[in-house]
Amino acid sequence: MGPGGAPSIGDSVKLILAGPPRSGKSCLRQGLKDAVRGIPGAPYPYVITACPDGEGSWFQETVNQDPDLAQTCKAAYKAKFTPEFVRRISDSVRNCTLPLTLVDIGGIPSAENREICAGATHALLLAGDDAKSGASWTERLSVWRDFCREVGLTVVAEVHSAYHGTEDEVLGASPDGIFRGSVHHLERGEPISDRPMVRALAEFLAELAARS
Repeated sequence: MGPGGAPSIGDSVKLILAGPPRSGKSCLRQGLKDAVRGIPGAPYPYVITACPDGEGSWFQETVNQDPDLAQTCKAAYKAKFTPEFVRRISDSVRNCTLPLTLVDIGGIPSAENREICAGATHALLLAGDDAKSGASWTERLSVWRDFCREVGLTVVAEVHSAYHGTEDEVLGASPDGIFRGSVHHLERGEPISDRPMVRALAEFLAELAARS
């Protein structure tokens, strides 16, 4: 790590996928994995599932083939955070040296997630608008921006999860270096790797890994 916790040249990219619950993080994770795998010369996107909610990296692919089986397996695997789970995942994140790792964490900026994220380098933040409170997606990411700053993660992307949208919007990298845009209708069982925003994010992450 460089000064202030920023990743230094030579670090592998350990990207946290963070945001409020039910934002579509696991769907986006699978879409990004599939999209990166389709880029010639890109590093293999290794996935660490850091939330004991029963949705491992296998879940989305199982949903695509057999939704009922996927839900049955999820119920069997679903658990709560335990010290052993947090320690095991924290060690996995810290010790991973692959060029590009996607770490899917739970939707609460908890002490457990702080421990897990301590060994990571970057973050992608995802949120939808909250119809009940009226909070916009950017407002809902405020607590996660604070979380990343406190843990020492560099936020490289902020994505609007527009569930009722009909198309993606790719804004690209802003002057602050953060890649922004919108991805529509993140729904389990629907392939999203060919969505414009997912493809653009995959290329952005592949380039980030190549520079690190």
